[in-house]
Amino acid sequence: MAIKVGDRVPNANFTVMTAEGPKPKSTDEIFKGKKVVLFAVPGAFTPTCHKNHLPGFVKNLGAIKAKGIDTIAVTGVNDVFVMDAWKKASGGDQIEFLADGSGNFAKAIGLSADLTERGLGVRSQRYAMVVDDGVVKTLNVEDAPGKADISGADNLMKSL
Repeated sequence: MAIKVGDRVPNANFTVMTAEGPKPKSTDEIFKGKKVVLFAVPGAFTPTCHKNHLPGFVKNLGAIKAKGIDTIAVTGVNDVFVMDAWKKASGGDQIEFLADGSGNFAKAIGLSADLTERGLGVRSQRYAMVVDDGVVKTLNVEDAPGKADISGADNLMKSL
């Protein structure tokens, strides 16, 4: 069953790149006491993710934060090294890149997607959510992996 508005984000760990190398980061560390925009992509560097979804959040970062958002983060079922390379290549330095390498978070919230037929394996569905102190306040799930309209930054800003 997929997570919905009013649900608490489950306990899980992501991997983030630090100056000392890859380190785990828990959902408590990310969400506790903060208002966070988390958006998810099926895959770093894939066309819609790289050319449409992420750039919208990079472009609107200031406007989103001005609405009281503490953190903007992106997650994908990619390893931490790919997510770190994507961060460097995209200019998303002020966005937190959270690697969900095994898809455990995507599965825990019921938003994994089997893209095996496209050669990608099990990934995350594309979505954007606003989480306030661990509770989902807004959830915009895309209806197709090649689109980023429902889950895009412009649409999400309407709910802030």
